[in-house]
Amino acid sequence: MLDNQVAPEDFARETEAIVESVTRVIDGKPEIVRSALVCLLAEGHLLIEDVPGVGKTVLARALAATIDATVRRIQFTPDLLPGDVTGVSVYNPVERVFEFKPGAVFAHIVIADEINRSSPKTQSALLEAMEEHRVTVDGTSRSLPDPFLVVATQNPLEMEGTYALPEAQLDRFMMRVSMGYPDAASEALMLRQRDTVNPLDGLRPVVTAARVSQLIDFARNVHVSPAVEEYAVGLARATRSHPDVRLGASPRATLQLVRAAKVWAALDGRDFVIPDDVAALLEPIFAHRMIAARGSGAGRGRSSAESLTAALRAIASSVRVPLAAH
Repeated sequence: MLDNQVAPEDFARETEAIVESVTRVIDGKPEIVRSALVCLLAEGHLLIEDVPGVGKTVLARALAATIDATVRRIQFTPDLLPGDVTGVSVYNPVERVFEFKPGAVFAHIVIADEINRSSPKTQSALLEAMEEHRVTVDGTSRSLPDPFLVVATQNPLEMEGTYALPEAQLDRFMMRVSMGYPDAASEALMLRQRDTVNPLDGLRPVVTAARVSQLIDFARNVHVSPAVEEYAVGLARATRSHPDVRLGASPRATLQLVRAAKVWAALDGRDFVIPDDVAALLEPIFAHRMIAARGSGAGRGRSSAESLTAALRAIASSVRVPLAAH
């Protein structure tokens, strides 16, 4: 047992219950639900890049309902101000003092909808919150709820009136995923089940937010051997020297890769990380942090994203996999 409040079998049973509950709402996407849970338990954040109407916001709301957490949604628009996100100090003329009015970021799960529609100044209001789980307004720092997860969405096709997320902002997201369209059977099931009933109304908490904090503590203590750590570092360093990559994965990416691998191992009922855990998370954790070299896809019939995917797969096959994991 790694934590006196959570046994390995408890972790596996309770996280499986969370995934099962959320997948009742998000039909046919268990891998996306698992990714969101990994981000939550590894203290990271999730960027969902996909077309409208595939369930991005529903995923975040379903996860919040399942863990009995508070959830706030911020619709990012060009006129959104940083204070709308973090909060502002308002003068109370009766008491003759300034009172802090918390912004929408003060919740366990924050949905940053269409995050690329707001200005870089407003986007940057999330940086401290995502990195340090606190916000500073008028020189005073205030802690955010625990656990804390930002689920941001953006539409990759509609570029008019948007602001591309800078590398510093992208680096704060542990994973970037795409939900994709449901398969035919899942879409037909959705039509039958959701014509008159909101599926979120039927969700009930399977764990509390306080229990999730204990699960996070458990995952922190999953064992990572020096050999596996060196494997993760080798993968990150290989991205920085690959000819098709102009900007490789940051040290923060390496750290988050290992943190996520701990959760991935615990979800599979292990108290130690193996190289397969690291390799399984390589693309969703590294790809959005990297920039393809100019011309890397030209002449080969590939886009920049496809070029980065090919580079990561080549790196995964070229870096030596350690034999001993624990």
